[in-house]
Formats: sequence, structure tokens, C-alpha cells
Amino acid sequence: MSLVRRNDALDINGFSNTVTTNNHITSRGSNWYFTVCALMSVSTLIFMGLSLRKPQSHRLFHYIAAAVALVAAIAYFSMGSNLGWTAIQVEFRRRSPKVAGMMRQIFYVRYIDWFVTTPLLLLKLLLTCGMPTPTIVYTMLINEVMIVCGLVGALVKTSYKWGYFVFGCFAFFFVAYTVAFQGRSYACTLGQDISKIYTMAAIPIIAVWMLYPVAWGVCEGGNVIAPDSEAVFYGILDLTTKLLIPGLLIWNHRNIDLARLGFHIRNVPEGGLPGSEKRGPHQQTGVAAPATANTETPINTV
Repeated sequence: MSLVRRNDALDINGFSNTVTTNNHITSRGSNWYFTVCALMSVSTLIFMGLSLRKPQSHRLFHYIAAAVALVAAIAYFSMGSNLGWTAIQVEFRRRSPKVAGMMRQIFYVRYIDWFVTTPLLLLKLLLTCGMPTPTIVYTMLINEVMIVCGLVGALVKTSYKWGYFVFGCFAFFFVAYTVAFQGRSYACTLGQDISKIYTMAAIPIIAVWMLYPVAWGVCEGGNVIAPDSEAVFYGILDLTTKLLIPGLLIWNHRNIDLARLGFHIRNVPEGGLPGSEKRGPHQQTGVAAPATANTETPINTV
């Protein structure tokens, strides 16, 4: 059996999925999606491989980065395979033949990806600055509101989609304020080195995230650019926020003790798992020794 290098995903999966689209990606867009999928997949393996060089108690940020890249790889595989989409009637009919079709292809799998990965990116970032857990959880929740508004707006054919766009932008402004201002304030209290690491990641990621509403406006919202161009636009943004910035953050974390961020994660003892040797009164498995008067409570305890 001979192997032929070709991408026939569009022929196999077609453009009829309860509805038919006439404003969709071509083989160029599909090839680009598969390229991003490959980069995300390789990055997943790299992040996991790098984690093996660290003690188990120092692998948290590697695990988050690997999870983000893995979910993104699955989403881009789906889009490259021409799956995970529906067709929505456009609000604005354009004369350009590339966007002249009335039924535009909307990849809802993209929003599933964002719903899972953007909270993880925020978690990784806000843990770096030692932000209190309630604030982290609330910021992640508002981020989910932003993603859901983007998805619902993309699935609406009338001008009401812009109402969801406005709600999503308000949610984004809250997330951006928390990351850019509150996060930096907490990072400064942990030392100049951590403040620098946080700023080097927080400012670029918020700057790139500001381009997502622009992309939405000219793609799902306004039907200005073709679905192939949409693939390139979103792909570059995702590669920046899910590979480059997380990779930079992992590199900058290499000499930072997680205890400074408020983490106290136990390693497996060299002699094996607890239970292989005699325990003292305060060495029961999963039970911490009682705190003394001089014990400080960490910001984030794992």
C-alpha cells in the first residue's frame, strides 16, 4: 500500500452538517489548522518532557502548559478535519467572492477550546503573582462568561449578536484589569524577580487577548475576512498565548522556589509511598501536623 501526501479532510467530511455552508475554509485553511495542531502536539510533549526534569512538587506550571497545548491540539485537529462547526446566516453580505456566501462556517469547537484553556492560562498567571484563591476563582468565572458570550454571539444571525459582544468585552475588561493591575500589585510583594517574571507574561498576554475581539468582529461578527484568513488570524493569536508566553513563563520559573508563591506540595519520599515505614504521631498519611504559633498560612496550599 502506498502512502500519498494529500489533505482530503474536506472531501471526506464535506460542508453539510444539518445545514450547508457556502462561506467556508478551503484546503489552505485546513492545512493551516493541521499545522497549528502539529505545533501544539509537539509542544505538549516538550512541556511534559521538561516536567520530568523537575521534582514532582515543581511540575505544576509544566502540567498546566501541557494541558493547554493538548486541548488546543485536539481543537485544531477538529477544525483541520472540517469538524466541530455549524453554519450561520451572515448579517452583512459582502461583494468579495471569498465571503459572498450567506451561510458562514462557524467553528464552535474553537470556543470549547477557549472555555477550557483560557481559565488554565489565567490560573497559571495568577498563581505566579500569589493572588488569593477567591480572586483567582472569580476571575476565571468572569473569563468563562466572556467565552460564552463570544460563542452565543457567533451563533446569532441578527444584530443582537453585538449585544453579546458588548457583554463579552465588559467581562474582558474586568479580567484585563485584574491581571494588569491587581496581579502586578500582588507580584510586587513577592520580590522584584517575581514581579518582573509576572509582568513579562501578563502584559503580553493581555495585549494579545485584546486582538481577539478584533478578530471576532471581522470574522464571525462582521463577515469581513474569509474563513481561511480567520484561521490564520486566530491561529497566530493562539500560538502566541498558548505556546510562546507559557514557554517563556516556564523558562522564567526555572529558578523560582514555589514556596515563595505560597505553595507547599509534598514529594513522594525516596523510600516509597507513606505506609512503608513507621510513622510518628503527626506523620499520618494525608494529615498535616498541627500548626504552631509561628506557622504562617501560605496564600495557596496544595
